[in-house]
Amino acid sequence: ASFVTQTAVTGGEDALVGNVNKLIVSPPGYSGTPRKGHLVFDACFESGNLGRVDYISEFEFDLFIRPDTCNPRFRVWFNFTVENVRETQRVIFNVVNFSKTKSLYRDGMSPVVKSTSRPKWQRLPAKNVYYYRCPDHRRNYVMSFAFCFDREDDVYQFAYCYPYTYSRLQHYLATLERRNLPYLQREQLGLSVQQRRLDLLTITNSEREKKLVFLTARVHPGESPASFVCQGVIDFLVSQHPVAQILRDHVIFKIVPMLNPDGVYLGNYRCSLMGFDLNRHWQDPSPWAHPTLHAVKQLIVQMNQDPRVSLEFYIDVHAHSTMLNGFMYGNVFEDEERVQRQAVFPRLLCQNAPDFSFSNTSFNRDVVKAGTGRRFLGGLLDDTSYCYTLEVSFYSYMTAGSTAPVPYTEETYMKLGRNVARTFLDYYKLNNLIKDNRPTPIQSASLCCCFATKFKM
Repeated sequence: ASFVTQTAVTGGEDALVGNVNKLIVSPPGYSGTPRKGHLVFDACFESGNLGRVDYISEFEFDLFIRPDTCNPRFRVWFNFTVENVRETQRVIFNVVNFSKTKSLYRDGMSPVVKSTSRPKWQRLPAKNVYYYRCPDHRRNYVMSFAFCFDREDDVYQFAYCYPYTYSRLQHYLATLERRNLPYLQREQLGLSVQQRRLDLLTITNSEREKKLVFLTARVHPGESPASFVCQGVIDFLVSQHPVAQILRDHVIFKIVPMLNPDGVYLGNYRCSLMGFDLNRHWQDPSPWAHPTLHAVKQLIVQMNQDPRVSLEFYIDVHAHSTMLNGFMYGNVFEDEERVQRQAVFPRLLCQNAPDFSFSNTSFNRDVVKAGTGRRFLGGLLDDTSYCYTLEVSFYSYMTAGSTAPVPYTEETYMKLGRNVARTFLDYYKLNNLIKDNRPTPIQSASLCCCFATKFKM
């Protein structure tokens, strides 16, 4: 489903309805065959996003993010290629129409880049990136970055963060399926509006009466780190690691790795194809407008009514655009004992994951969050269940000993996922629901402090 580029005669951001398609940007007045250095921009590929390019000078180009489909409010994710470069050509790209003002670009974040001869994503040096209010663009915030092209035959790709596409997920799940693991089941829970698969994984040794953990990711399509975290969880749970084997004996894990496959495919930041922020529609999802959400909610409600199922955890994985580290949001309860119990899992995770921050973790009851998975399911499930949003920074984390932020990589996002999975064993051992003879890395004494903690309401 490639877009058509249309720029209205009047121009302006409202004219952006599609992605640029092999757009040759030559100097004004130039006609004839494009020369080397007349850059060719493209975003007509999966998860691509670039709506318009304005030539400012030989060295400078203004780039406009294409808003989410059917929703002009969200302009954050970008992902595009540049080719037909001249060796040693230096350029400044200005991304001029971000919809958010607060951004990790103020804290040293930079876009990621790769090229055909260097296919591994890397972050641009922070010293080449500037984030500022620009008088030329209605005092909007602009992110400018300087770049030097060094290989004429390379195609360069720039993105807001490491992309994780729908096709990548399908390839990963197909590879997992081919391993014929007895404890892994993949099923199609439903289809998106554009008929993409909504996958559900079940990981357990046998589905007799057990505790159930439900995990979802990518309800917000531009939050690609959530997919790396989710893959880390899956990789660990299907592995031969002793902790994973014990967990599969005692717990059923159900995982929906991509709640918004259309949004991911289309290169949206926040919304589905039809412009809905799905994470505000849990209370009453429509089977035709929000089919993926409707299918997941139906499954959770059905499981919750089954006396044989004890749905203990619901965790929805997101990425955060202004904060560092991994952290969690939980719900607020009147019952002090339930508040304390809810704090246990994040505290245990803090012990296992050096990039997870308990001090950033908070418990809230904002009205604007009422339609989120965490809030809706927190009200639906009983008081022995825990519902969390797990957030991870788009940029970096601080550890106890670090003086400067450490940028996340695809691998360290996955590692956070592995640590989340491991933490379930610590949780269940602490509650004497799983007994094994290995020493617990976390003694319950170290948890006593969590019962004296004051929480942000």
